[in-house]
Amino acid sequence: MKGRQNFTIVSVLLLAGIGIAYTFWKPVIWSLILIVPLILIGVHDVLQKKHTILRNFPLVGHFRYLLESFRPEIMQYFVETDTEGRPINRLLRSIIYQRSKKATDTQPFGTQLDLYSTGYEWMAYSIYSAKLNEDKDQSRVLVGGQNCKHPYSGSILNISAMSYGSLSKNAILALNKGAKMGGFAHNTGEGSISPHHLEYGGDLIWQVGTGYFGCRDKEGNFDAEQFKKKAALESVRMIELKISQGAKPGHGGILPAIKNTPEIAKIRNIEPYTTVASPSSHTAFSDSEGLMYFIQQLRELSDGKPVGFKLCLGKESEFVDICKAMISTDIKPDFITVDGGEGGTGAAPVEFSNRIGSPLREGLAFAVDTLNGYDLKKDIKVIASGKVITGFHIARLLALGADMVNSARAMMMSIGCIQALQCNTNKCPVGVSTQDKALMKGLVVEDKAPRVANYHSQTIKSFIELVEATGVDDITDLDRGHVYRRVSMSKKMTYEEIYPSVEEGIFL
Repeated sequence: MKGRQNFTIVSVLLLAGIGIAYTFWKPVIWSLILIVPLILIGVHDVLQKKHTILRNFPLVGHFRYLLESFRPEIMQYFVETDTEGRPINRLLRSIIYQRSKKATDTQPFGTQLDLYSTGYEWMAYSIYSAKLNEDKDQSRVLVGGQNCKHPYSGSILNISAMSYGSLSKNAILALNKGAKMGGFAHNTGEGSISPHHLEYGGDLIWQVGTGYFGCRDKEGNFDAEQFKKKAALESVRMIELKISQGAKPGHGGILPAIKNTPEIAKIRNIEPYTTVASPSSHTAFSDSEGLMYFIQQLRELSDGKPVGFKLCLGKESEFVDICKAMISTDIKPDFITVDGGEGGTGAAPVEFSNRIGSPLREGLAFAVDTLNGYDLKKDIKVIASGKVITGFHIARLLALGADMVNSARAMMMSIGCIQALQCNTNKCPVGVSTQDKALMKGLVVEDKAPRVANYHSQTIKSFIELVEATGVDDITDLDRGHVYRRVSMSKKMTYEEIYPSVEEGIFL
């Protein structure tokens, strides 16, 4: 549905109808008095730039905001349920919207969570709260091992992988401009680097997936020369080799033909208007040692920029083999991104998104423990991604051993995503995940980019305040003993008890 076109047609028909009716029925003038204000409201909706829904669906879009005014009861039933009818956590959504707009994010009448339900988590605070050591910027982490020529000082919170193609041009522009304004990184997703990733000069993590989009030959194999050219771009600060992602580990990405425009096809080196399915595994290597040599090749081709890989943990023995290969080849990635099975996408079968791959916290704990056990963690930064929204989510993952975190859905929601669940249909009503230009125009980059930066800065601030409340003066001192989880009505456990730490070098 193209909101503006429909509104124009309806307006013309209404005015014509009123004119005809007036010749036969003089009281129609009172109808005119009622209709004209509605038309003026519609014109205002089209011209304003703050609300995407109103720009794309003038006049009728007000019904959404009317429903929100009756929150939370009415909204819970009308727009706050997922595909299986389960209520979506409204509290988390409100946190994102409030922080992105720099509105007050405090909540009246105490916690909205059940503190005695199984699964409730909290952090231990100290009556001797601390201030973080100001001798270093603790909101940033240096990524780069001994063979890295260009280490990258990255934020502890960055934009997770979302490709141009799955997201619209305006969404990519808003995210990248926000990253530039806030000084954090923007992961390109496997769809390669588009001109829209480069327009504002935000730091990029270039993700190379199994389809080698942007660095592939006609047969779909890795092309070293194309990779080298793009890796040399100033905005590219790190390279991430995607082995798998949490939403669909073991399954390649899918770009529907309706989204595969000529521009996107040119960026990816594929045929336009065709459905493109990425292979489920890489063709450039077939075992753990091959993975290490390929990482070394990418590091050399990029002139020593940080190179790492991303995976959702599957067979634990395979990750152990990768660690052993690091030792046998003496090649180590600069970072490893651990994705969780709770990751989201509009391009995955339901069975894969629900039943394949380890949840983030289990996968992260195992990866960190295995790296520690083989005495590798000190040389490799670990990035965690999977439903990261609040400062507590960051603290929880850093306590498990992550050095940085990535967020996708929160960043999408900061630019206006309302979880309409139309990502794979090209009909996203707010212009975030569509290539429909009529819908895309509703997302105004200049308005949404600052919201991305605001959400980032406010969430980092919240995280730091949480850490200080625990009595810790250095983020690296956060550990699994700081986080508690209720496992039953009468029992709680720390993360250290649930995921016991592993001594450094114990597996050697």
